[in-house]
Amino acid sequence: MLIVFYMKSSIIKTCLFLSIMMLSNCTAKGQGTIVIVTNLGEIELLLYDNTPLHRDNFLKLVNDGFYDGILFHRVIREFMIQGGDPESKNARAGTRFGSGGPGYTVPAEFVPENIHKRGALAAARLPDNINPEKASSGSQFYIVQGKIQSDTDLNNVEMQTSYRNANDMFIQYYREEEAAMRNAGQAVIPDSVQNRASQRASQWLRENPYKMTEENRQIYKTIGGTPHLDGEYTVFGEVVRGFEIIDQIANLETDETDRPRTDVVIRRIRVR
Repeated sequence: MLIVFYMKSSIIKTCLFLSIMMLSNCTAKGQGTIVIVTNLGEIELLLYDNTPLHRDNFLKLVNDGFYDGILFHRVIREFMIQGGDPESKNARAGTRFGSGGPGYTVPAEFVPENIHKRGALAAARLPDNINPEKASSGSQFYIVQGKIQSDTDLNNVEMQTSYRNANDMFIQYYREEEAAMRNAGQAVIPDSVQNRASQRASQWLRENPYKMTEENRQIYKTIGGTPHLDGEYTVFGEVVRGFEIIDQIANLETDETDRPRTDVVIRRIRVR
């Protein structure tokens, strides 16, 4: 299951985000520890320096008070808790969220060692079919609760990730083969294009199977997480205190939209 967040159709492209970040005077750069104060308790997180666009954007929103009063509006036990939609402020019971944001996206920052272990802080995003660059939401985020993974679980994730990557290559190869036929003045025959692209993708898969590092396998087998999200969503921080609050939130009763029936309010986020 992938985390997909639907933002307004008037999303402003990455260039606007970069302009905002260049114009802002973000004095908190390098101050990487934050505390999320909720009505159920505090969660302390460390923001990673190896994802500077996400770190600085998050700190800017925190310093602007953007998150004050926003809900953790989507919660799935043994998966994650999600917040960051400004439309959830002072919202009535039963309202569906997930479309709000600041009006821009953040370029993906995938770092192999930043994984979806228990307590990982990651950015939400639109689905691949309309967001092939995997750019992040400007404000929506989630914190991983996850669960302990077995070797079988991790082997299945490796296999699924390998096939997903090969499918991405198939799409690329299909376009290349189609363009090559046109450039050669040949008639484009879909079956022929598909066969050529499929052969290339199969060869690519044999040469590039996805394998987790032994270190990451041990993390998922001991503290847990959601490994199938690695390489799909940008992880830009991790919890250092307050795991019990994450568990408390994740275990709340929810409605059919996964919204907790008892509101979990982010009263404020402060830089520590």
